[in-house]
Amino acid sequence: MGNVNPDEPVVVGAGLNGSGNGSSGELVSKLDVEAAALVGADGAVRLRAVPLGFEVGDDGKRTRLIAAMVDPSDLEAADELAVLCGLPVVRRPVSAQEFEALVRKAFGATAAQMAARLAGESEQTEDELLANLQAVEADDVQRMAEQPTLINLVNLIILEAIRARASDIHIEPFERRLTVKYRVDGVLREQTSPPKHLQAAITSRVKIMAGMNIAERYVPQDGHITLRFEGRKVDIRVSTVPTIYGESVVMRILDKDSISLDLETLGMRERDIQTMDRLVGLPHGMVLVTGPTGSGKTTTLYAALMKLYDPSRKIITIEDPVEYELGGVNQIPVNPARGLTFASGLRSILRQDPDVIMVGEVRDGETADISVRAALTGHLIFSTLHTNDAVSAIGRLLDMDVEPFLVASVLEGILAQRLGRRICASCAERAPLDEAVQHRLRADELAMFDAGGSWRGRGCDECEGSGFRGRIGYYELLDLTPAMRAAITSGRTGAHELLATAKSDHVTMRTDGLVKASDGLTTVEEVLRATQDAEEPEAPAP
Repeated sequence: MGNVNPDEPVVVGAGLNGSGNGSSGELVSKLDVEAAALVGADGAVRLRAVPLGFEVGDDGKRTRLIAAMVDPSDLEAADELAVLCGLPVVRRPVSAQEFEALVRKAFGATAAQMAARLAGESEQTEDELLANLQAVEADDVQRMAEQPTLINLVNLIILEAIRARASDIHIEPFERRLTVKYRVDGVLREQTSPPKHLQAAITSRVKIMAGMNIAERYVPQDGHITLRFEGRKVDIRVSTVPTIYGESVVMRILDKDSISLDLETLGMRERDIQTMDRLVGLPHGMVLVTGPTGSGKTTTLYAALMKLYDPSRKIITIEDPVEYELGGVNQIPVNPARGLTFASGLRSILRQDPDVIMVGEVRDGETADISVRAALTGHLIFSTLHTNDAVSAIGRLLDMDVEPFLVASVLEGILAQRLGRRICASCAERAPLDEAVQHRLRADELAMFDAGGSWRGRGCDECEGSGFRGRIGYYELLDLTPAMRAAITSGRTGAHELLATAKSDHVTMRTDGLVKASDGLTTVEEVLRATQDAEEPEAPAP
């Protein structure tokens, strides 16, 4: 410490010489790239600070560093900056937008550019690179993975993914190239590829960060990275599997600040929110959320838990794995290697005097039976199932040998859901329905779009030309009725028979999505794509 004086006034609106009012454009134009290079791109993003230039004394020597900071009150970041640069720091506040512009100007800070520079350092042929990849030793890989330039490249790959709102990073090895892809809004986007000869080093660097064994390259491994990004904590789950051309790496980015645990923000309509409010307010019973992997089931359950959280309630979850930490909630990760499964963990949870229990997934008959009996004895149980629609969850429980009268007694509601891309609000515009799409809609569905056609995103800087920004849920909420409970008990469990006993205003996922498409929130194509495996069941033949 000692390079930053916390009592020193922050220079507000000052130019590089400490006076005048500089606009964002002036800051960028006056930026001293040599000063910025003292911290590097990853350091600037981590500290949320960009060195702008130097104050120079009468003798021509540098006396102080002038730095633009998003949070000039962050004295730890300012002190680290002072240590890195070897000068006292004058802190200048800037907006997040100004900071982004400065980073782009200072570093040309893209992983693609750094990868291109690293690719130029190798004069080996492709065949030589492939041969060397087979022969590389673990010690050599660790040494390569600790080179500062390679560290910066991997850091930038991760930081750019977080900045792009990616949910996953895929690093995939092929015979003559290494690909990097970001999953943004549910769709994979290929990035500029790093050079093939860095494959082993990049993979090992990620494994070092995740606390994995870099010497073991022939069995799958799992790890975890925690890093700081723009003042917040981001967790990353890392998975590696061996392929014929090396290890494939997938990093799942768990950024709690980037998601909303609010049902309305997730896209649920008011009529469904009111039903969910009633379900989460029940003293006991079972509520299920169904859908395929990646459909947002866990996020919806987290939103439900946050809605009912109260210090007077004991809430316990058992998950595989724990995706986000929830304040005030006891969360247990399963660990099959040590005998902690959903079933065994659930038995222990019941001895913890809980009021509300969330089971990450009902996978087998034992877990289903314990969950149902826990709901029957006064607990409110939330869980997930992998079924295509809401009504199929009833049949799935029966297939797990849960007695029909127990299912009818404890099941209160089933929410089926999918995720589709949300139209970018900055470039949304009216567009006619494509003829091929019209043929896939029924007459009543087509009538929703008669007034002015559908909507689309034109493409702009906000959405990087895709026309989409963010995702929205399509929901089907099945609220069990007395007639439906009677049908389950009597063995009338066909999908069509059960839906015939549902409330008259029951809405399928497809209809819910089309309503949102007609409101300009998503596109008809997205709705049809996301809900095609959950078509309404046909009536049985007479």
